[in-house]
Amino acid sequence: MNGNPSRIALVTGAGAGIGRATALALLRDGYRVVLAGRRSEPLASVIQESNADQRAMAVQADVRDEASVEKLFDTCLRRFGRLDVLFNNAGVTGPSVLLEDMALTQWQDVVNVNLTGMFLCIRQAFRAMKDQQPRGGRIINNGSISAYAPRPNSIAYTATKHAVTGLTRAASLDGRKYDIAVGQIDIGNAGTDMAARMAKGVPQANGEIVPEPLMDVNIVAQSVLYMANLPLEANVLSHTVMATKMPFVGRG
Repeated sequence: MNGNPSRIALVTGAGAGIGRATALALLRDGYRVVLAGRRSEPLASVIQESNADQRAMAVQADVRDEASVEKLFDTCLRRFGRLDVLFNNAGVTGPSVLLEDMALTQWQDVVNVNLTGMFLCIRQAFRAMKDQQPRGGRIINNGSISAYAPRPNSIAYTATKHAVTGLTRAASLDGRKYDIAVGQIDIGNAGTDMAARMAKGVPQANGEIVPEPLMDVNIVAQSVLYMANLPLEANVLSHTVMATKMPFVGRG
């Protein structure tokens, strides 16, 4: 249990996968948690599973929409009075299509969630954290190992995840004066519904289709929890956690 159970966390994309696992880990550690997502039913399911409904609140929100994001953070502050940790997790992979066949609408859909949505949440977190007492807080952005190296046919996803690194570094710099620590977790092959296709075989750079190993998604949640629980005098700017045997380092 966290030594300070009054700490407040907000998790976007909390209804499934990494967001779900992280919200549960935070609740088990004593946090009060705002779970955000586009669909209310999965959020309610997470809260039911947690057996911590007095410390959890579900808010239906769309990170692509400025007004929705503002309402999300306002709701958090009205309920809990402050915000200590934002796990900026909501994201989409987008379609796996040839670069030359990608429609502008497909590109924009990925950018709107993974980049603009993350910016909107960072902005609202800054507004809350810089004025609260005690001042400051922590923002953890969900990047990807695609922030370093692309997969075939993934230009929109890869570009946004590279951009997340820019968001993280700029926000880390701009947050210093407000005691806001900003870091990034880059995840490779967590065992979620989104990544299940990896085990069946996915395209490699040489054109082969190769199954890739997955790791337990709860390992990722524990990594986020470690970052969240650091004192504000310390920051993990970049943390990579990946399935040990996935073909990422070296030649595969």
